[in-house]
Amino acid sequence: MLNSDQTEIDLPPTHSESESVFSDCSGSRAGSAEDASGVGLCAQSRIAEPGEAVKKDLQHLSREERRRRRRATAKYRTAHATRERIRVEAFNMAFAELRKLLPTLPPDKKLSKIEILRLAICYISYLNHVLDV
Repeated sequence: MLNSDQTEIDLPPTHSESESVFSDCSGSRAGSAEDASGVGLCAQSRIAEPGEAVKKDLQHLSREERRRRRRATAKYRTAHATRERIRVEAFNMAFAELRKLLPTLPPDKKLSKIEILRLAICYISYLNHVLDV
């Protein structure tokens, strides 16, 4: 899981920039430009790894904008949908267990979640009254 400071953006790799930079470097060095230190143009114009470029581009974004971009990825949406499905299944199982404890006629009558909660409130109130008497 990513924390709020980490970002993950799925970008397709681009080779056009690196190809144009390195295409000038092939062949003889007779026409290459050199600076005062004797380092050729090709050595100066190395492209950083794609991950570093993305991180530099995202540095100026606010924390909220980085969070929005991370949440827009397919990987994040899939993970979120899985977590939500597990949460809803646990929620429904808890209602099913509560429903089994409540007396109704007929016993297998299908109740909505709000009906289960209301019936549970009434049943707890009734049990408290029985204990007080």
